[in-house]
Amino acid sequence: MKKVLIIGANGKVGKHITKKMKESNDFTPTALIRKEEQKSHFDDLGVDSKVVSLEDSVDKLKEAISSNDAVVFTAGSGGNTGSDKTLTVDLDGAVKTMEAAKYAGVNRYVMVSAMMADNRKVWEKLEGMKPYYVAKHYADRLLKSIGLDYTILRPGLLLDEEGTGKIDIENPASKKGVPREDVAATVLATLRNDKSKNKIFEFNTGDTEIERVVS
Repeated sequence: MKKVLIIGANGKVGKHITKKMKESNDFTPTALIRKEEQKSHFDDLGVDSKVVSLEDSVDKLKEAISSNDAVVFTAGSGGNTGSDKTLTVDLDGAVKTMEAAKYAGVNRYVMVSAMMADNRKVWEKLEGMKPYYVAKHYADRLLKSIGLDYTILRPGLLLDEEGTGKIDIENPASKKGVPREDVAATVLATLRNDKSKNKIFEFNTGDTEIERVVS
């Protein structure tokens, strides 16, 4: 089974990813978390966890990433922090994990980003969200150039609805959003399919089976 480090495992999408990987026959997940008190959730799932902050050194992140086959980045500073944390977590934290993965020889990297991360005109219209999109944009840009086998997933509005197993990459902007559970399923699908390497998928909920979309 493929060993995968999930960075941001305690977030809503991260918890879905961790649970799906634990229940699958393809993956052995390890949760990278920020606080010791978050460990109990993963202990209950029977999933190993490591407590490391994205504001720690590249060397410490490298230790956490080593011995894995792939990295999934789904971390974020959250909506209750300022732009300083967006800079140090969503941007610099992400970049440090890319550097750490490269130094550790872990070449497969899946980034959970955001729809419209390349569209500066959209950023200007979203009050208070511009620092987040700037962070996502430049983290994605570096990931494409650092030499890892990347997949960048750009979901739209994240919904706390039951997953459908189907998404739309043809005209995602016409849809209302996508369940977090389906974002997690898309992460697993990309890791199962080498054809998803070095591609960007921008998506919302839709009518096409996830496995078909990433093939």
